[in-house]
Amino acid sequence: MEEQFAGRIEELAGIIGRFVREDGTQDMKIPGLSLIRTSQISERVHSVYEPSLCIVAQGSKVVMLGEESYRYDPSSYLTASVHLPITGQVLEASPETPYLSLQLRFHMNQVLEVIRSSGEAKRRNPAPGRGLVVSRMNDALLDAILRLVRLLDAPQEIPVLAESIIREVIYRVVQDEQNAALKQFALIGSHAQRITKVIERMNREYTQPLRVEKLAEEARMSASSLYHYFKEVTGMSPIQYQKQLRLQEARRLLITEGLEAAEAAFQVGYESPSHFSREYARKFGLPPGRDIRHLRKTLGGWNNS
Repeated sequence: MEEQFAGRIEELAGIIGRFVREDGTQDMKIPGLSLIRTSQISERVHSVYEPSLCIVAQGSKVVMLGEESYRYDPSSYLTASVHLPITGQVLEASPETPYLSLQLRFHMNQVLEVIRSSGEAKRRNPAPGRGLVVSRMNDALLDAILRLVRLLDAPQEIPVLAESIIREVIYRVVQDEQNAALKQFALIGSHAQRITKVIERMNREYTQPLRVEKLAEEARMSASSLYHYFKEVTGMSPIQYQKQLRLQEARRLLITEGLEAAEAAFQVGYESPSHFSREYARKFGLPPGRDIRHLRKTLGGWNNS
């Protein structure tokens, strides 16, 4: 059994390696699927994870959410149930044995459809779990993933087969006991689903002043309940979450559009450039100008994968 598992992982790595021959992230013709290759241990990369499934075929990676760390490799997989500002770092990679992985993005309505089809849409409303989970890889999920990526060699079959295989992948993830909380993020009216709506709104309006009482009212929760459940899901408070979104977007603007620090600060919602610079330095280790010069020198550009 272990030999079969190792053989499937090797096949998955081979497919990713064939389709992504240079370092970076490449979107595939299969909806929501991206393949990633990195030939060296990376510096920490700050990004926002969408709801998605992340699988490593070769190497290993650590993702930091707030104060927590989640490491995964070919024996495990990571599931993000909501939009989460994270810091990721590839831990094992070399030109001879590059880090190879895939990300399959999904929507909660896809998860809800699978739950309803399987007859598991029960009206339960337990407390939400963390929106980021690392689970042990299993044969059924790996088999479904392999059948999905094999379609890349038969692109004419993608419109016919990809959607049904993606449904199976979601089903396999939902069935995993370690991912039990994922169901709650899709079920309409659950605490987790209400927090998901709050997170979606915050991602759209992160430049606006944060009004927790208004968010709580729209989520039909008290402000204290919203704060509690939000922290259960994201590992941080609403204001900390907003700060992460603002700083990451500001960094992207600085490196890709060449804005001055003060202009980037105003665009993401800061009223004080000095306050922005202090928080930026606490987050990224250097003030804006020095950080961007360092990035351009060491990374040769912006990489959000």
